[in-house]
Amino acid sequence: MRGLEIPSQLLMIYFLVHLRFVGMMFTSPVFLATAMPLPFRFLCAVLLTVAAGGAIGSGGENFSVPMILFESWVSIFVLALRELLIGVSLGILTALPLTAMQVAGEQIGTAMGISMASVMDPLTQRQTSIVDQLQFMVGLWFYFRWNGHLLMAQAVVESLRIVPLAKLSLVPAGDMGLGEWLTAAFHLAMKIVVPFYCALLLADVGLGFLARTVPQMNIFILGLPIKLALGFFVLTAALPLTVDMIYEYLERWIGFALSSVMAWQ
Repeated sequence: MRGLEIPSQLLMIYFLVHLRFVGMMFTSPVFLATAMPLPFRFLCAVLLTVAAGGAIGSGGENFSVPMILFESWVSIFVLALRELLIGVSLGILTALPLTAMQVAGEQIGTAMGISMASVMDPLTQRQTSIVDQLQFMVGLWFYFRWNGHLLMAQAVVESLRIVPLAKLSLVPAGDMGLGEWLTAAFHLAMKIVVPFYCALLLADVGLGFLARTVPQMNIFILGLPIKLALGFFVLTAALPLTVDMIYEYLERWIGFALSSVMAWQ
């Protein structure tokens, strides 16, 4: 590939940018629906790459790729893998609210006693609990409602400005903050689950007193519908508050994802 002309070099730059979008499209829970065919995801990544042409054209030194990097297939493979990993990082880190809602849905279903009643999720084609699917669908709907998918695409375009292309390094130079990301995900999930734990704990205490005062009553048969009804009542009351909480975390963690991928500089 010695003696590449400028159009060929520009084509390689678009290819590297395309891989960054591909990494985001194939790892974010927003785009992981199996109903979305693989060719369609690649086409979306191509269209996003073309739409990012303005940023590529005015990128300055971030897009001045040394010609010597294109003379070896090994260097091209390393460059492509690096851009793919950056896209994967953005896709995973920006979807923290949806991940937290999935974890919270699993915990709520277990606390209510309906985790054994799993259903097939039509989006991911995996067995999930009813509450898990409800939480994820509500979070996904509001994620699109608040243009979270557009913010993710904008984050990839912004990463092109702050993380230059064409560097032969597969390991981040610094800490990406994955520990902080996991801590925040579980913290947000626990904030969603705590009202259910409190309500169901009070229900268990009340059933315990009832079992001691009326030993002839079958508490196991009586407790299941009571806990189900109480759980769905709390779910109805807490879901609007959960949506407001997700809205607060949306832009914050997109900014966190951008600051994390700066470790690839």
